[in-house]
Amino acid sequence: MSSFDERARTWDTPDRRARAEAVAQAIRDHVTLGPSVRTIEIGAGTGLLGLALAAEVGELVLAEPSSGMLEVAGEKLAAVGGTDRISAVSFDLLVDPPPGGPFDLAISLLVLHHLPDTRAALAALYHLLRPGGRLAIADLEAEDGTFHEPGSEGIYHDGFDRHDLSASAESAGFVDVVVIRATEIERHGRTYPVILLLGRRPRV
Repeated sequence: MSSFDERARTWDTPDRRARAEAVAQAIRDHVTLGPSVRTIEIGAGTGLLGLALAAEVGELVLAEPSSGMLEVAGEKLAAVGGTDRISAVSFDLLVDPPPGGPFDLAISLLVLHHLPDTRAALAALYHLLRPGGRLAIADLEAEDGTFHEPGSEGIYHDGFDRHDLSASAESAGFVDVVVIRATEIERHGRTYPVILLLGRRPRV
């Protein structure tokens, strides 16, 4: 059982809910949403970010490799009912074929630093999107490695330098690439900025 499977039942803390809403607001501020916007949340966990935006987009796919997280997300969908346009599916961005598609918007929150190959991840995201589709993924700004507890598994990057992340997105084919500050996380008496990478797959 992975650590995310083990933590799924206690994942939705007030801090994580507030963080997801702050990032959702940053996405609203910079991306045009609407009922025709087919959206996928990568590494959705229990769906905190995607569900914060669910009422403002069209079809929503919560894509997550952890079976424990997917179980909790599925229970949320069952509890509210009437969610035929929202689904929770097992999906590993760097391994699995696209879960349907193409999508108009790909979003994520604190997922990219768990993926070993950033450029491969961005290339995979590019291919999930239709021409003109938008990217909006949030992660830690470059930090000194103190954000996670020593020995934490599955941590491949200590956040991201804005310039390097933009260059990687452009290398993957994205245009109109910008990185903004979305929110921040208070931990260990320190403040860790969370940045939002925005980009677009060209229309042609």
